[in-house]
Amino acid sequence: MPDIEPREVRASALLWLIAVAAGLFETGLVVLFDGHGLTGDILAGALLRLVVFAFVGFLIAYLRRGRNWARLCLAVLLGGFGTLSLVIGPIQWLAAGHSLPLAIEHAGLTSWLFALSRIGHVSAVFGALVLMFRPAANAYFRRSTVDPGPASAPRRPAAVRAGRG
Repeated sequence: MPDIEPREVRASALLWLIAVAAGLFETGLVVLFDGHGLTGDILAGALLRLVVFAFVGFLIAYLRRGRNWARLCLAVLLGGFGTLSLVIGPIQWLAAGHSLPLAIEHAGLTSWLFALSRIGHVSAVFGALVLMFRPAANAYFRRSTVDPGPASAPRRPAAVRAGRG
C-alpha cells in the first residue's frame, strides 16, 4: 500500500507550481513589454524557459510520488541555480550603483507587476524548499525510496539458488 502523501509535500508541490506560474507571467511580461520587439534572443529565452517549466512540472509529479531524486533535483536546480538566476540581475544592478528609490519613483505598471511577481516567485521557491525537507516529508521520501516491488523482494540463499537446498 503506497504511503499517503503528507500535506507538506502537497503544499511544496503547490508552491513549486506557483513559482512556475510566476515564471510564466514574468516571461510573458518580457516578451510583450520588453520594448525591443520580438527579437530572436527574446524568443529563444522564452522557449528555453518553457522547456524548463515543463521539466519542473515533470519533477513536481515525481516529487508527489515520493521520489527523492526529484526532490533533490528541485532543491539543487531550482532552489539553488534557479534562485541565483532570479536574484543575480537585481544584485548586479544595485552593485553597479543604481538607486533603488529612484527606480521605484520612476517604475511603471509593467515594472511593478514584474517586481511583485518576482517577489512571489522567490517566496514560493523558498517556501517549497522548506516544506519538502520538513520531518514528515523526510519520512515520506525515506519510505518511498524502498520499492516494494519484485526487485526488492528477499533473495533466496545461495544454496537454494544453486539447487542445493
